[in-house]
This record gives sequence, C-alpha cells and structure tokens, in this order.
Amino acid sequence: MKRITTILKYLFFFALGVFFAWLSIKDINKERWEHIKDSLAQAKQWLFAPVLILMLISHYSRTLRWKILMEPLGYKPSTFNTFAAVMIGYLVNMGVPRLGEVMKCTILARYEKIRADKLVGTIVLERTFDLVCLIVVFIFSFILQRDVILEYIQTQVIVLFKDNTGHLSIKKLLITAGIFIVFILLVYIMLKRFGHIDAVGKIKNVLRNIWHGLSSIRFIKHKGAFIFHTILIWSLYLASTTLGLYALKETSHLGIGAGLTTLSVGSIGMIFTPGGIGAYPLLVSELMGLYGLDIDTIGTALGWLLWSAQTAITVVVGIICFALLSAFNKNRI
Repeated sequence: MKRITTILKYLFFFALGVFFAWLSIKDINKERWEHIKDSLAQAKQWLFAPVLILMLISHYSRTLRWKILMEPLGYKPSTFNTFAAVMIGYLVNMGVPRLGEVMKCTILARYEKIRADKLVGTIVLERTFDLVCLIVVFIFSFILQRDVILEYIQTQVIVLFKDNTGHLSIKKLLITAGIFIVFILLVYIMLKRFGHIDAVGKIKNVLRNIWHGLSSIRFIKHKGAFIFHTILIWSLYLASTTLGLYALKETSHLGIGAGLTTLSVGSIGMIFTPGGIGAYPLLVSELMGLYGLDIDTIGTALGWLLWSAQTAITVVVGIICFALLSAFNKNRI
C-alpha cells in the first residue's frame, strides 16, 4: 500500500508539471509561435556558454560546501564522487521528487564507505540555508523592484479590499486580519496539543529539522568557507539568470533587479514540480507581464529558454558523471 501511495504521489507531481507546461502554451496561436521563434532566433547565443559555465561552477561550489558539512562527521570523500553524487541527485530529482537526495547519500555510501543515514543531517542543513537564501532573495527583490511589485499588489491584490465605490474597505481589512490571526492561533494549538496525530507530527518534524539545521552551523569547522560557498552559489544563480535576460533583445534592458525577481519566482517553480517542468516557464512568463512584456510570446520564450539551460546542464553532466563513476572508483588506489 505504501509503495502504491508513493507511486501515485510521484505521478501526481509529474502530471502537475505537464499541466503547468500546457497552461504556459495553451493560448499561443500560430502568429505568436512565430514571434517566439523569431525572439529565440535573434537571441545572443554567445551568452549561452557563460550561462552554462556559471551554473556548472555553482554545482561545483555546492559540492565543496557539502564536503565542508561532512568534515565534523569524520568524512573526507573525493571531490569527484561528491560532485557526481550532487549531479546525479539533481538528475534523479527531475523524474522523482526527493529521491535525488536519497541517491546522493547512497552513491557516497557505496563509493566512499560512508553511512548514508549519517548524511541526512547534512542534507537538512543544506536545504535549511537554501531556504534562508531564497527568503533573502525575495527581500532584495522587493527592495530593488518595489515599484513593479507594488503596482502588481495594487492592481491585483488591493482591489480585493475595495468596496463598491472604489475606496478601501476597513471592514474587509478587519475580516481578513481576523481570519489570519485565527489561522495562526489554530496552527499553534494544533502543533501544541495534537502532536500525536501523524500529519501534525510531520509538520512539527519539518519545523524542528529547519531549526536543527540552522543551529547545526556551530558544529561546522570551516564556517567562513561554508558561508562563502553559500553566497557564491546564489550569486552564480543570480548571474546566470541575469545573463539569460540579456540574451533576449526584449528583456536585455531589465537588468539585475529583474534577474532577482526571476530567480525568486523561478526557484518556486523548481520546488513546485520535478525539475521545474511546466511551473518554471509558466511563473517566469507571468512575471514578465509585470514588466509590460507579452506573456504568451516574450515571457514564454524567456521561461523555456532559462529552464532549458538549467535542464540541459543537469541532464548532460548528470549522465556523464553516472558514466564515469564506476571507472573513476575502479582505478582509485
């Protein structure tokens, strides 16, 4: 029964990705398809190489950061095996969500004589700091692009709190605030009094793991190097995304601020479906609408372009690492 449930869960997320992919292209007619093709044909193709290189360096930096997390456990795996584990993990995650994390630990357990269960804590710590970094990216996105974001909030969100005369409704604001406060109280009560229920227990475990991950940094031997690689990874994500904007003529003027917002919404898309399929291009295309660009043409072209670049580097490098893994370890002394 548990296996069937797991399979159905994976099929659901894959189907969700396909659904989002369909949403992103369903309204594109023949004329718009031609516009998309023209936009991609006129793209600065020479920028694709540095984009791929930056992403590859970010994966290598993530490899070194993971090695730093393993040092307190007494493990010093080879850089190649660790890099291969990271890339194969990404590759597997594209098909089966979260299985990639298990595969990463399994590969190192096999080739480096490391207990896989002891690596779980390092994965939790990695994900915790990535979550913190994503929140920071969102904050900087709001600071640098507040005019665009506030305009969207004003036109799409605040309108929900206006009355029939077009003025802000105090009554609607108070009701919304009341609902929010009641929701927070209910969550607190559930976590406090109903922890024995499986669903509530899982939520508590997630929150506990996040806190444990943040507090575990005190055990890291090379804290400076860990923080350096964390900042470097996300800086490279930002740089590659911004270069992707420069690749298209229609988005080349948007700059690093738009790169931040694109990285923000794109990261949500990568979390939402396996490998970001469907969700990433859809969210990026919708974001471009905030900058006055056509969602169905320029937005779609940019979304699929950025997603394809990330997917290509994961698939190609992941397969190469998988092919070389056995040979590399066979020749080790």
